[in-house]
Amino acid sequence: MEYKITTRDERETIQIAQNLESEKFENMIICLEGDLGSGKTIFAKGFAQALGIDENITSPTFNIIKEYDSGEMPLYHMDVYRLDGKVDGIGIEEYFQKNGIVIIEWADTIKAYLPDERLDIKIKVIDEDTRLLIFTPHGQIYEEICEAIL
Repeated sequence: MEYKITTRDERETIQIAQNLESEKFENMIICLEGDLGSGKTIFAKGFAQALGIDENITSPTFNIIKEYDSGEMPLYHMDVYRLDGKVDGIGIEEYFQKNGIVIIEWADTIKAYLPDERLDIKIKVIDEDTRLLIFTPHGQIYEEICEAIL
């Protein structure tokens, strides 16, 4: 099942991310998909702020993975765009079991490596400010979270 919500500005996108953070659990996997500039990093920033991370959250394009330990739980923020679908040797799968939260930007490029249970969020640009967020839960816990927050 898919859940859809439209946001009219960055503030609303951040609010949705913060609502999702309120349902967090260890080894939560959030997979973001969307065009360049669609709001993937804005979503990650909102989630991180609600988690209590006070560091500046930027897209980890050149680092691939940024680790944040200053919040309530560790956050592992990934941008896999530059990997061209090849994750061998960088240990992405290890992060899925590190008792933190994983947010992956451009996750659709590595679908074969993603865990079966996860939350996919596709962000579609409608106009300069408006976004359509499409939540696709994989697994019962993610289904329950979508029911609770959307």
